[in-house]
Amino acid sequence: MKLIATIAWRNILRHKGKSLVIGIILFTGAFLMTLGNGVISGMARGIEKNIIEGFMGDIALISTAQKSDNILLNLMGASIEPINTYKKIKPVLAAQPFIKSFLPVGKNLSMVLDERSDTPGFAYLIGVDFAEYRKMFPDNFTVIEGSYPAPGERALLFPDFARGEFYRYYNVWFVPEGGGAVKANLSKEALADADHLILSSSAVLLGMSSGINTTNDIRFPVRGVIKYRALNQIFGHFCLVDIEAYRDCLGYFTAADMAAQVPKEEKKLLGLEGGDLDSMFGEEAMVVADYKKAPKKIAAEKAVPSDTEDGTYNVVFIRLVPGAGYDAALEKLNRDLAAAGTGVKAVPWNKASGPIGGMAVIIKGALFVFVMLLFSVAIIIIVNTLSMAAMERASEIGMMRAIGAHKTFIAGMFLGETAILSAAFGGGGIIAGVIAVRVIPLLRITTANDMLQILYGGNYFNPLLSVTGILLTVLQLALVTVIAAVYPMRVATGITPLDAISRD
Repeated sequence: MKLIATIAWRNILRHKGKSLVIGIILFTGAFLMTLGNGVISGMARGIEKNIIEGFMGDIALISTAQKSDNILLNLMGASIEPINTYKKIKPVLAAQPFIKSFLPVGKNLSMVLDERSDTPGFAYLIGVDFAEYRKMFPDNFTVIEGSYPAPGERALLFPDFARGEFYRYYNVWFVPEGGGAVKANLSKEALADADHLILSSSAVLLGMSSGINTTNDIRFPVRGVIKYRALNQIFGHFCLVDIEAYRDCLGYFTAADMAAQVPKEEKKLLGLEGGDLDSMFGEEAMVVADYKKAPKKIAAEKAVPSDTEDGTYNVVFIRLVPGAGYDAALEKLNRDLAAAGTGVKAVPWNKASGPIGGMAVIIKGALFVFVMLLFSVAIIIIVNTLSMAAMERASEIGMMRAIGAHKTFIAGMFLGETAILSAAFGGGGIIAGVIAVRVIPLLRITTANDMLQILYGGNYFNPLLSVTGILLTVLQLALVTVIAAVYPMRVATGITPLDAISRD
């Protein structure tokens, strides 16, 4: 072994040009592989932090009647089926050792009605118990104007991004009750017209749900304006409202009047008989109210019932205990939910988040393919360089065979040369890559683009390398070294003493 290493080192020094070319390739490849693995790890962590920890958890429970698993940004704002069995669902979730926390929410599309225009805007509503929501997702947004709603308060948190979009189309700038326009938070369009802004401290929202039209147009007081910590252009379409006001807006039974788990107007319809049923088709037929006339106002001081769990939800977000087996958790959870007759199913976050989860998987896959292509290019170049070196050294190798060198010795010599170059230059590339991964977050490279934020792992470019990631890069480099040396070794071991004589 020592003799092979000595000869391999001598050959490296004798062929410095080719050795340097191979070394540069190994250094560059190892550096990019290290950085690529860091970006992939950072992105995976960023997705976990921004989407799982910051918005919807690891798993979402949806109704078994729900046709699509995509409930976050569903196509054309399709309604999400209601869940009226939370009292059955809760004990099932509480009994699972792998569940860290869970949160039932309402989620559906609503129209944002402008009393000065006949064309409505649109925003997603998320109905929550504000106190429980804050426990589940404590750091996912910042209140940049106004304040966080008090416990039991019925109010609206309007996202800053949606506010800017709404102003662009309707020339109305939403502000919290009792507040005014904050110049630092104005969009470019609003800033250009700062002296003539039309301000509004309430928003008229009309819920959109499937079935007969039982939704209400409600004037929500704007308690605060929020900005999401990351993916603000995506999550910025979601307005947070208290769960009881959400149910009222969507026409669901609230916890206060949950006598039957059907929308109010449907209950009224089912209760009509004979002449009362015929009266529906008379002069006073039920029609959707004109929101410009008298939108129902949700009083901020109106108390919310202590037990809001009696009402309707659309989704239950679930956080898993760190390290819990994901597939096993999904399988057991679905089995127990079905056995309890809850009428819901558990779906993973990447399916529930629709295009966001799909985009994250695509970007992660693209980075993996990039690293694999880097492998392939490095292997091809090294193979060609080493094979040419073997042919150029045919006389030398032939003479070594003539004096008794076995094929295994020749093969070991070439493998040793590649291993030395890989250890020196590839190791240097890994060290440089680790340093780059550590330094890049300190540069605070930022972006406002949501897709780049998925790649960055947050607002800032934040690649991440663990000990496992470094060992993976070392393993990848070793794999490149072995694969790259196989063909040149075959070429070298195929050289005979006769080849040396004929070439001379």
